[in-house]
Amino acid sequence: MASGLDPYASPRTFYGFELRREREAAGYSQEQLGEKVFCSGAYIGQFESATRRPQPDLSRLFDQVFGTDRHFERLCSLARKSKHADYFADAAELETLAKTISEYAPMLVPGLLQTEGYARAITCVTLPYAEPHEVEQFVQLRLGRQSILEGPTSPLLWAVLHETVLRVPMGGGAVMSEQLKHLVELGKSRRVVLQVLPFAASAEAFINGMTALFAFHDAPPAVYAEGAGSGQLIEDPALVEQYQRSYDRVRATALSPAASLDLIASAAEDYSRA
Repeated sequence: MASGLDPYASPRTFYGFELRREREAAGYSQEQLGEKVFCSGAYIGQFESATRRPQPDLSRLFDQVFGTDRHFERLCSLARKSKHADYFADAAELETLAKTISEYAPMLVPGLLQTEGYARAITCVTLPYAEPHEVEQFVQLRLGRQSILEGPTSPLLWAVLHETVLRVPMGGGAVMSEQLKHLVELGKSRRVVLQVLPFAASAEAFINGMTALFAFHDAPPAVYAEGAGSGQLIEDPALVEQYQRSYDRVRATALSPAASLDLIASAAEDYSRA
């Protein structure tokens, strides 16, 4: 186990401890085990060091390789518990590990770029019967994710926003004006790149739904695709490449970052005057 990592600190560290124990008992290196379950040795290392959330499909393969009768499958269900919705928990973790996050937003501002007012407006719409304290918990959880954009090791965030994002008056004019001005300020930073896909170009490049592509220093890329109340983590290399090609086309068709910031700023002023 990684030096200083307590196997009993959490279900995830225990999962990593058990994975390394079984691997070494079987005489496999991380690379050899990775070959047997169709992933890289570095990926195995991330599970063993508890830096990556265990995956159900891989856990079933570990049980097959080691003959451990659902041991890793059961540990996986314990180690996957998260403060985030289950369908989003994997993506929330990948945000903290990625060197680059590339997002496409068809209708709403991505969570990493939201202001508090905008996040609260979305939460009230999506959870209309939630108690005020529950709404506040969701809002603060979302805002807390934004800490990954601070500091020298923050990932590069590249976001393409469909023009619809600028035109849906989530929370009203004042909230939208504040949100769009916030986007302009973020777009001027060295770690956030923003582009707008205008209505006129939408037919030339299309991604169906909110999509986030993650690139890492020492792990294969992954994609998270989200719908209403659901999400899917995609790690199959062929599918990831397909999403990457679609995203590249959207990015190439969108307005330049400078023109995009001008359009966002103009929309913010329109809301201010409304």
